[in-house]
Amino acid sequence: MYRKNAWTKYEGKSDDVMFFADGYKSFLSQCKTERLITSFAIKKLEEKGFINADEVTSLRTGDKVYFINKNKNVCAFVIGKKPLTEGIRILGAHIDSPRLDFKENPIYEKGGFAYGNTHYYGGIKKYQWVTIPLALYGVVCLKNGKTININIGDNEGDPVFGITDLLIHLSGDQMNKTLSKAIEGEDLDVSLGSIPLKDNEKESVKKNVLKILKEKYDIEEEDFISAEIEVVPQGEARDYGLDRSMIAGYGHDDRCCAYTSLMAILDVDEVDYTSCCILVDKEEVGSIGATGSQSIFFENVVAKLASLLGIKDPLFTTRSIIFENSRMLSSDVSAAFDPLYPSVSEKDNCAYFGQGLVFNKYTGSRGKSGSNDANPEYYAWIRKIMDENNINWQTAELGKVDQGGGGTIAYILGNYNMNVIDAGIGVLNMHAPMEIVSKVDLYEAYLGYKVFLTK
Repeated sequence: MYRKNAWTKYEGKSDDVMFFADGYKSFLSQCKTERLITSFAIKKLEEKGFINADEVTSLRTGDKVYFINKNKNVCAFVIGKKPLTEGIRILGAHIDSPRLDFKENPIYEKGGFAYGNTHYYGGIKKYQWVTIPLALYGVVCLKNGKTININIGDNEGDPVFGITDLLIHLSGDQMNKTLSKAIEGEDLDVSLGSIPLKDNEKESVKKNVLKILKEKYDIEEEDFISAEIEVVPQGEARDYGLDRSMIAGYGHDDRCCAYTSLMAILDVDEVDYTSCCILVDKEEVGSIGATGSQSIFFENVVAKLASLLGIKDPLFTTRSIIFENSRMLSSDVSAAFDPLYPSVSEKDNCAYFGQGLVFNKYTGSRGKSGSNDANPEYYAWIRKIMDENNINWQTAELGKVDQGGGGTIAYILGNYNMNVIDAGIGVLNMHAPMEIVSKVDLYEAYLGYKVFLTK
């Protein structure tokens, strides 16, 4: 099924594709932060009989467990028939997406407006984030140990937020700047209000905004120091195109792969090799920190799993045997060919909408810098299992040589001497507030991931 349009396979019987897409649209609309995705995943896992690993003292074939890390990582396992030392089948996706984050001291007043001061997260085109409706999500953690959840903009009747831009009549100087300089990072501040607090002369609009926050959430200005407020596009994911063949929404990178990976492990029961789905954070900023894939969290989790299965010296066994025998799909998106901008792609080595799951032998940039570059022996095995199970798939690079490039988590797991290849879904408008994917590619990815876990 290499390089064949997957829609032809479902001609007259695309109900499964559309039904799966509806579930994904709901997920994408409701889960706009890492914490929300983690909560969603835990709920779905428990509905399917997965148990928190903290509640078990031993494991055996057929058991289903999950681990969580700092409310931003989930790692789920189905214990296989073969010994863990023969390796794990791993699906790994990231659940963070480009956005704007409130700074530690975000609220200020200027010219009769109250603003939220932000720092952008991940690679964005800054001009794409102005004059669109935005929502606020996140948590405020108080000194008394209480955590306040923030969700403003997507509920019925909520106000929305935004970042203003110059009107065309006054933008002569701005229009002469390059796209990268027309909107500066320090200008991506969110409008929060314009009504002054009565009987207050200094910073009266800011004080009124803080008063509203105090009344609604019982938080003080200083509490933003220990907060995590994400500014994201407002609105639901929607069908895209008259034929409803695509989905438009925020966060397809990489939540389309996270969702399909999670659904795949939820829908497998008996497996020969222990199956795993891990959802990680911080990929968009280098996979750093305690919740990124460079953390030793996954290594520790597999060692704990080995211990629960009775393996002696589990940490050594994880590093020297289990990981070396494991196989992984780094479930991450690829750049889809855009017919309006053909010059940046090489037509024989790029992803096309409708042709199914995308395999990237390597990503990186320029001279494959920062890539994994999968072994051909492993690639041959991947081709075999996909073709034997009628999965539509294709190969791609991320643009022409020297044109661009990007990174994934593949090389990080590859450092454990593990067989890894990137496998994901083609995306248009990647890293924009509105990205686009094909419904049939989404479904083929789910089917392909499920096949991988069972082989």
